Amino acid sequence: MNATHRLVRLARRPDRLPTPDDFALVRAPVPRPEVGQVLVRNTHFLVFPGLRTLIGGETDDVPLPPLHPGDTLIGPAIGEVVDGPLEKGRLVLHLQGWREYAAPAAAECRLLDGALPDPVDHLAMGAAAYGALTRLAQVRAGDTVFVTGAAGAVGTMAGQVARLLGATRVVGSTGSPDKAQRLERELGYDATVLRGAAPLGSQLARVAPDGIDVVLDTVGGEQLTAAVHAANRGARFALVGALDGQLSPDRAGGSAPAVLDTYRLLARGITIAGYNGMDHRDVQAEWEACFGDWLRAGRIRFPHTPVHGMERAPAALPELIAGRSFGASVVVL
Repeated sequence: MNATHRLVRLARRPDRLPTPDDFALVRAPVPRPEVGQVLVRNTHFLVFPGLRTLIGGETDDVPLPPLHPGDTLIGPAIGEVVDGPLEKGRLVLHLQGWREYAAPAAAECRLLDGALPDPVDHLAMGAAAYGALTRLAQVRAGDTVFVTGAAGAVGTMAGQVARLLGATRVVGSTGSPDKAQRLERELGYDATVLRGAAPLGSQLARVAPDGIDVVLDTVGGEQLTAAVHAANRGARFALVGALDGQLSPDRAGGSAPAVLDTYRLLARGITIAGYNGMDHRDVQAEWEACFGDWLRAGRIRFPHTPVHGMERAPAALPELIAGRSFGASVVVL
């Protein structure tokens, strides 16, 4: 009898926001690698909000395939080579998470070479923040930077990176007073605004009285609307996420409308651009070199919430959407 392993499949397409019942933890035979494939025993994988789009079916302009009922979930994973053309025992990064064993093509695996102190650091979503802040927003000394969704996987990295790039003041948004305290106490945010409390415009006027020079937006929606009103002349907006749409119970993850005051955009010379890592292929290596140096010097950290064991994996995405994690959500096997 073949050995088996556990994996998480999409049981049904959610009507609204996904619940644990929309996913199934099942057993299947451990895959046998074909020619050119590698058998990998996964040790960690990332729970990322983009799965909401993949299971919602609205995948236009997304470089990953839609997921249908019966499909195994996917996502960045770290694992140890067990068999195949790569050296046994080496750690690799690949995209077949949500399972205990995977059989990706060797060409789809990246050998981890110790560039970062801890292999799990490779699951940090800092490259998007770094790329957006260096290639699009071009943070400079004296800037006030506003990060929306500051307690998320990208936001927890973005505030730290903005500071290291020279920002004088860094403010963020979140939906939890506890997370706001952690952002200020642990990650160096100067101030935070709370979603759902007082109007965002008045909160931004209080925490950024001299206006905002750079916005790194992971959310969209009313937070993007408020940021435009608080922006200084010449402000630079870099959009790296659309969580307002992806995490909405009324949408399927492929749209995120926002109201923007185009008069202010014109009058203040504000620029807005969306960041796509595929357009900036040089960023990853540059980011990892900086990230590794900063980690070893104790100047940055990778905040993440561990989810221990495959048995807890089916609830991991719903818990992420419900805001029960701080930083990235990482399943530990």
